[in-house]
Parts: sequence; C-alpha cells; structure tokens
Amino acid sequence: MRVCMIGYTFYDSDNRVRRYAETLVKRGDQVDVIALKRKNQVSFDMVQGVKVFRVQEREKNEKKKITYLFRLLMFLLKSFVFLSYKHWKKPYDLIHVHSVPDFEVLAALIPKIFGAKIILDIHDIVPEFYESKFDTSNKSFMFKLLVFIEKISILFSDHVIISNHIWYKTLISRSVNENKCTTIMNYPDNSIFFKRDLIRNKKKFIVLYPGTLNWHQGLDIAVKAFGLLKDRVPKAEFHIYGGGPAQKKLTFLIKKLGLENRVFLKDSVSVNEIAGIMANSDLGVIPKRNDCFGGEAFSTKTLEFMSLGVPIVVSKTKIDQYYFDESIVKFFEPENEKDLAEAMLELINNKEMRDKLSQNALNFVGKNNWEVKKHIYLDLVDFLVNPKSPRQHTTKLADKRK
Repeated sequence: MRVCMIGYTFYDSDNRVRRYAETLVKRGDQVDVIALKRKNQVSFDMVQGVKVFRVQEREKNEKKKITYLFRLLMFLLKSFVFLSYKHWKKPYDLIHVHSVPDFEVLAALIPKIFGAKIILDIHDIVPEFYESKFDTSNKSFMFKLLVFIEKISILFSDHVIISNHIWYKTLISRSVNENKCTTIMNYPDNSIFFKRDLIRNKKKFIVLYPGTLNWHQGLDIAVKAFGLLKDRVPKAEFHIYGGGPAQKKLTFLIKKLGLENRVFLKDSVSVNEIAGIMANSDLGVIPKRNDCFGGEAFSTKTLEFMSLGVPIVVSKTKIDQYYFDESIVKFFEPENEKDLAEAMLELINNKEMRDKLSQNALNFVGKNNWEVKKHIYLDLVDFLVNPKSPRQHTTKLADKRK
C-alpha cells in the first residue's frame, strides 16, 4: 500500500503522526510525509523508513489571526501542488491528513478524484481551538464559519479519526455520522516510551513539562506555582521543553519571579530524545487551563509519562477526569497556582505516593498503548482501501475509555 500523510506539523517531534507512519512502514507499506520545516532542517529526510518532505518553514510566533491564517493557506497551496505532482508520478492508495486545520484535507483533491481514499485525522477540534487561541465566542461568526468548514472537510473525507471520546461526541452531534468516525487517542509508542532507570545525578529533583507553549497549556500557572515552593525544596528544578506563542511571556515571567536559576526553558527535540529526557525526570506536570479547548484536549504527554513510570500532577479538567482518578494521577484545581504548588510539594516530599501513582499508571497504560490499540487503525486503513477486507474493530468498539 502507498500512503501519504500531510500535516501542518514538525514530523520529528509529532508522536501521533510518526506512530501511524512508522507502524505502516514496519508492516511493509510505503509512506511519504509532507510536513513543516524548522530552521536549518533539510527539505528531505528518511526517518525510520519514512520519506519526509518538508515543504514550508515555520516559527511558532503568530500574534495576529491573519498571520496564522496566511501560513496555513500557504501550506495548503504548497502541499496541494506537491501531493498532486507525487500522485501523478506514482499514485497513492490512501491520503491521511492531519488537522489543524481541517481544510488541509483539500490538498488531497487530485488524489481523491483519481480514487485514493482520504482520512481526516482531527488532533485538535478547530472551532474550540480558535475560540481559545484568539479569545472569541462560540456564538461568533468565525466560530460558526469554522464549524461549517469542519462539516465540509468531513464531507470531503472518506473517514474521520478524532483524538478523544469527548470530542467524538461533539463531532457526531454536529458534523459527522458515527459510522464515519473513529476515536484513536494519543497512545504512546512502546518502542519509544518505556520505563527505564535514571542516568543522571539524583541529588536534583527534576519537575518536567514537554510540549507546545500555548496559553491554554497553563505554563504560566506552573511557573508561578514553582515560585511558591522553590524555597521549601531547594534541590528542585523545573525544566520546560518546547516552543510556541507563550515562550516570550514565560521568559519574562521567569525573570520577573527571579527563577532564572531554577526554571529552564529548552528547545523542542525529537520524540526519541524527549522520551529519554522525560524518563530522567522525577515528576511530570500537565497544568492545562480548563477552558473550552484546554479542558477537553487530551495531552499526549500524560500517557507518555505514565509509560515511562514518571508520576504526574494533572489539572483537574473535564477530559482528564473522564479517563483518570486520584489513584492514577495527582489532581490540582485548574488555574490555581497555590493548589498546584501544594500538589507538587506533596509528591516531591512523598516518595511512597510517587511510587504508588507510578505503578497504578503503568497498569493503566499497559492496557492503553499503541501496541495494544494499533489494530484499530490498521483495520480501518485496510477496510478503506479494500472494502472486502474484514474490519474486526468498528467505531463503536473503539469508543471505549479503558
């Protein structure tokens, strides 16, 4: 099978896209990926058997809506031309498009006309994402327009994948029939995320956040919380890996609170590198805001920390309460830096609690990881390309929490 994946994303650090692509390659399929390019990256690369074509450079520094939209449209145009040319030279059987944005699926117009099957994979539900990112209302014209675009994009697709069960309910209530939609969470790849021993100086206690630096991720809350506890735990450091629109404000906040020697902002790294870094931390923190988007967006890093045996402090959002309880994670009240500080302090000082959470989380993720769940994706892909092939795992079977 020949497959092309398209995503307005950096392939090297996008575990969800890499997981699909590398799984297909391992079973003998040919996979090309059209993605973004970081500064100084090569335009073409071979990563674990996957051909990666980077067609547009991006820096995550959009402050205006028009800038953000312009870059999305430019990527749509470039990916449309590139994909059409590649398909003309040697046709693809399947095009797997990763959203945000939903309308990126239109880049697959020519392959669709000539018979390729199209999957739209919605990582983040776009209308709510826009509402949170630019502080608009769900009654605004733009929100309604984005819902309309969502419906058109889904109509264009042969099947839709959504990344959590709350958003599955949202989509089938407004944009898609349940038989055309499958939930596949951000399950960790066992070959990358697995429990291992610390290989660093154990005299320090490392609190870690890896991921995009957006406002809804709540990193400012975590930095303030760490400022409240730093004097009570002098051996602790807070390491933040990633880039994004909130980076400059976080840098200013760290300096303002006098935390330059305790809180460290570090660049994004590849999936394989970040797995090793996460494994060498003592405590993970997922400090999301509980707004219209953050409250329902499931963090990829949650299950990854669990797979590595690292205990986590998690904002008590709607989505995290849906999947977890206090036996698996340590909750704190969303957007409350004092409560977050107390939660982190309790775990820093209580190794027995950390070990208990870690073991319970390992048990949970043992049943919820990519090796266990990948058949849902592979069955779907095979069924779309060849409808006569048996599909053992339907949408309804996939729609289970645990």
